[in-house]
Amino acid sequence: MWKKTLFFLSISLLFAFCVKAQRACSIIGQTPSTAFPVCGVSVFDQSTVAECVNGNVPASVCGAYPDTNPYWYQFTCYQTGTLGFLITPNNLGDDYDWELFDITGHNPNDVYSDPSLYVSANWSGSYGITGTSATAPHSIECASVPGDGIPTYSTLPTIIVGHKYLLLISHYTQSQSGYSLSFGGGTASITDPTIPVFTGSGYSPCGTPTISIKMNKKVRCNSLAADGSDFSLSTTAAKIISAKGFGCDNAFDFDSVLIFLDTALAPGNYSVVAKNGSDGNTLLDDCNNSVVVGDNISFAISAIPPTPFDSISAVGCAPSSIQLVFSKPIRCNTIASDGSDFSITGSTPVTIKSAQGLCGDSGVSNTILLELSSPIYTAGTYQVTLLSGDDGNSVIDECYEQLPPGQTLSFTTKDTVSAQFSYSILYGCNYDTVQFANNGGNGINSWRWLFDSTASSTLQSPVVVDSVFGNHTVLLIVSNGVCSDTSGVVVPLDNTVKAIFSAPDHVCPTDYEIFQNSSIGNIISWNWNFGDGTTSTDQNPLPHLYVNTPNQEVVYNVSLIVENNIGCYDTAMEQITKVKSCYIDVPSAFTPNGDGYNDYLYPLNAYKSTNLDFKVFNRYGQLVYETKDWTKKWDGTLNGKPQDIGTYVWMLQYTDTDSGKRVFKKGTTVLIR
Repeated sequence: MWKKTLFFLSISLLFAFCVKAQRACSIIGQTPSTAFPVCGVSVFDQSTVAECVNGNVPASVCGAYPDTNPYWYQFTCYQTGTLGFLITPNNLGDDYDWELFDITGHNPNDVYSDPSLYVSANWSGSYGITGTSATAPHSIECASVPGDGIPTYSTLPTIIVGHKYLLLISHYTQSQSGYSLSFGGGTASITDPTIPVFTGSGYSPCGTPTISIKMNKKVRCNSLAADGSDFSLSTTAAKIISAKGFGCDNAFDFDSVLIFLDTALAPGNYSVVAKNGSDGNTLLDDCNNSVVVGDNISFAISAIPPTPFDSISAVGCAPSSIQLVFSKPIRCNTIASDGSDFSITGSTPVTIKSAQGLCGDSGVSNTILLELSSPIYTAGTYQVTLLSGDDGNSVIDECYEQLPPGQTLSFTTKDTVSAQFSYSILYGCNYDTVQFANNGGNGINSWRWLFDSTASSTLQSPVVVDSVFGNHTVLLIVSNGVCSDTSGVVVPLDNTVKAIFSAPDHVCPTDYEIFQNSSIGNIISWNWNFGDGTTSTDQNPLPHLYVNTPNQEVVYNVSLIVENNIGCYDTAMEQITKVKSCYIDVPSAFTPNGDGYNDYLYPLNAYKSTNLDFKVFNRYGQLVYETKDWTKKWDGTLNGKPQDIGTYVWMLQYTDTDSGKRVFKKGTTVLIR
């Protein structure tokens, strides 16, 4: 128990030494799942040790230790007995530790969490050679301070036949100096006596042709010659160009190998024979047992059914290309670029301009695109036939099988369609009715009408009733399920009729009234009634003189009735007032008492004035009222307060509309209450 106590006393020192090695282990062999396979007949040299750590492993009575700068080794027991081994540092001043685990039926990474997997260990802080010995005093030694004198050997552990073991070697010293591992001195055997042999084979002609060989046990990756020279082929029809073991990118051994050929083999019977490769040996297992020179395995190649046409991708409207689909990839370098591997026959003559696979970097493609000399515009049925092209063969699939000429696939095309349409208008006075029509030819089965983007229809010949006159945009989209077309027009509903005229609303006793006609529409007649018993049918009537009625104001109701080309009418009316007088003057007195008579002061009859300015002053010269609109009248107040009775001075300026002259008048008016 004193070793366990020493562990706790020295653990802080241990971790202080391990700070440098705290990066995770990533090199093959430094994790339990990538452990080196070892055998009892060889010495295993590890020239350098990379610095890293995975985690703590439980070490029985010693507690737990980090697997500092580890390497892991795996082996199977073939004879029950004691296990002897030595770990000899390249630098005898280095401190190496080890622990043995029985992982039978377990995931290798369980060594970090399952204490029951522990078998034996030595975590002594002493330097030099470590391992197992028949004369060692204990089955486990715990850590203490470096150079503590604790034995570096533990007793020989017993291992059981058929069980699988992991040996951890931990390099506590922070250096990359390596070590050698040797087995011996025990009664157990970890050497597999089985000779490696070929047990199965297969052949794949696709891509780069390959032969796969299955072994009865794993052999070392580094015993395989990459050039494939460990094997010979029973035929000269193809050459072995390379070989690769399955899993050798992240493991030390393999039990299946791929042999790559320079060309595909024809149907027949063949064999692969083992021989010494360019590296001087055949394949070697982990115990250096070699495949016997001359060991062989046979395989047969049957004729592969040729790759058929699979389908033709959906053909669109007026196709200018056809896309063929194959169930297996086609070798792109066997496709005649001029399209001579194919022909197209059918309802109309079709010429293929070129052919190409959609290949990318792979060199094979499941699709071939046939470019046509011109699009197919009409409906019909066509047939694509595979031929032996100008390059001397039809296309060849990735398995080197030539597709038999004469295979066919069919496709159909649709006619192009037209969205052109006609329309007729039934004009009305309040609304118009428009009949639209598309001929529906070439199998059109879909219509979509848009009227000013606000209304729509799916009828072939819709009828639209519209009460809004003017220009309307109509769009039609048609389709027969493959081809579509769009057409649009502006439909003019120009039968608006509107009677409009203007005239001064007042006329002086001897002046002519001028009427300005601005009616809109396709007008064919105008009927004026001037309200005084006179009429006119002129579009623009002559100036009209109303009968002189001195000192009498008369109101006339003037109307205009217009008629357009389809018999629709509209009427406009205005009131014209013939005033008593157009002589501009200012009253000499007014009485703002609210009796409805002479209550205001303002310029009278200023119908023929522009730019008018009217001002009123009290006897102190104070401005009490001003206006530029002669119809605005002074009520005798200032800021809402009635002004005193008395005399007020007024000033009037205006421009006479008849003469164009500027007129100035001045006078007085008496305010009477």
